[in-house]
Amino acid sequence: MKTDGLIIFHPSTIEEIEALKAFAKALKIKFEIAKEKECNKDFVEKIKRSKKEHQGGEYTTVDKESLGSYLDV
Repeated sequence: MKTDGLIIFHPSTIEEIEALKAFAKALKIKFEIAKEKECNKDFVEKIKRSKKEHQGGEYTTVDKESLGSYLDV
C-alpha cells in the first residue's frame, strides 16, 4: 500500500537522529536524510550588508498610520 504522506522531524541531537533511524528500520519504513541546502551566496551577502547598515544606523522607520502612503497604497 502506498501513501503520499510526509513526516518531518526536527531532531536536535545525534542520539535523536539515531533513535529515529532505528525506529524506521525496525518498522521497515524507507527514509532518507536530506542534506542542508546551501544558501545563495548573493542573497547571504545582501543580508549581511543590510544587517551592517542597520547596526550603523542606516535605516528608515515608518509609523503604522503612515505605512499606506509610504508604500503608495
